[in-house]
Amino acid sequence: MTTDHSEALNPRAIRRALAMGQMEFWTGIGVTQSSGSRYESGYAMPKPTCELLRLVYVEGINFSQLTKVDFEIAQYIKQKHPDLYHTLQSELKSKSATPP
Repeated sequence: MTTDHSEALNPRAIRRALAMGQMEFWTGIGVTQSSGSRYESGYAMPKPTCELLRLVYVEGINFSQLTKVDFEIAQYIKQKHPDLYHTLQSELKSKSATPP
């Protein structure tokens, strides 16, 4: 048993912090409950699975609302207009830090 890709992430702790059962948590990123149980027990998690877990449950990204064009626009702004990208990034950070 190794945890090469998932050393920084503790899937069991993340799942419990979200108050989710294994079935709901793991199927939310396309993983079977039995595989998820193995990852929570310390078996190596494939890098793509680890990255999906991070994006969905740590970063809170809802992929059902995103398209390829959304990613292309973000990449374009980041490369061609870095000042705008950083301004938008700062505004979003301050917005999320301010309670509604």
